[in-house]
Amino acid sequence: MGKSKKNKGGRGGGGGGGEDQFDGGTDVDSVSSVSTALSDLQLAQATEQVSSQDYVFDKYIDDLYEKRGSTREAALGCLVDAFESFVLLDLVENKYATLVSQFINSIKKGSIKEVCLACHATGLLAITLGAGSSSHEIMDESRLQLLRVLQTWPDASKMISALDCLAVVTFVGATDLSETQLSMKAIWDVIHPKSGSNVGIVRKPKPPLLAAAVSAWALLLTTIVSSKRNADSWKESITFLSALLEAEDRAVRMAAGEALALCFELKLLDVFSNEEVEVDTAEASGSKNQLFLNMQALKAKISGLVYNLSMEAGGRGADKKNLNDQRDLFQRISDFIKTGECLEESLRIAGKHGILRVTSWRESIQLNYLRRFLGRGFLKHAQDNGLLHDIFDIKMDRTENMSTTEKVT
Repeated sequence: MGKSKKNKGGRGGGGGGGEDQFDGGTDVDSVSSVSTALSDLQLAQATEQVSSQDYVFDKYIDDLYEKRGSTREAALGCLVDAFESFVLLDLVENKYATLVSQFINSIKKGSIKEVCLACHATGLLAITLGAGSSSHEIMDESRLQLLRVLQTWPDASKMISALDCLAVVTFVGATDLSETQLSMKAIWDVIHPKSGSNVGIVRKPKPPLLAAAVSAWALLLTTIVSSKRNADSWKESITFLSALLEAEDRAVRMAAGEALALCFELKLLDVFSNEEVEVDTAEASGSKNQLFLNMQALKAKISGLVYNLSMEAGGRGADKKNLNDQRDLFQRISDFIKTGECLEESLRIAGKHGILRVTSWRESIQLNYLRRFLGRGFLKHAQDNGLLHDIFDIKMDRTENMSTTEKVT
């Protein structure tokens, strides 16, 4: 996580929006507004006119208070574009409380499009601020509304957006294990609804939602490497994930495979021997031995399924690209299970020396998730965002991207 300290601030909350849906011509107006407003922000940034940046940014915020839904949607779209295009730390440090308040209002009352944009903007705001008191406050303020979305099972796109947002704000903002576990439990209740609160109808997530939920859960699992590693505590989750390796949907299988690779890396399937753990009774010793045998059998089952998926034949009409992606992923997982070694990945982010390297499943899952969430803004954030520098231990050579004049001065 990032280590920079953030000051609390903001101009306070404000009025929410209505529940109105899209107006006629909204898409054209929104695209035009996003393009124009983003160009304004780019011009202000390029000329280092801080007052102009503030003016444009404040205009976005003011539009979030508007009653008309299409106006709020356009403002959220502009903010998402701005957060992706720049690392706007200086602009948001004293405005984040206002922003998150209005984002929550949009999540609570907005159209499907507005909710999705607001969830994305909330996660991007947390990434911009980095780890610290500000992002922790964002997590605290937004989590309740995000949990309500997950508990009501609305439109699938809303659910996926809420899952992504909850995962990101918790990943950045959580300061202790209990906070992370609370979000993981909420996400697991989407993955495996029977384990959730006792409601009348047991819902079953469709493949896109299920794959998104497994990926979100795995992201948060990467942050609890120092927690207790009692195999008995993880047996149910790992067993269910292993069953997903046989799901019909390829994206679900791949998400489950990555999560299980992380479980192997964290040694969540390992059981301490009786010599390492104090055993008070013969009954306890027998239970420990049985758990050991169960987990060994589960390891063997997963290993076999992973190998089969790495060798899966295409068949007529198969999507060859996705099939090859699956084979490559499960070949890497199979090799890791056998050798304990994770294949190193590298990504050039700037010049000769700006290389991002990942050498574990934990880092690989974090990289893939943040890369997808940041979209086209990933490269910019990898170069300039202290949070990503801390997560991946990126050390940038700043002189490479400077002009001759800048180097001299």
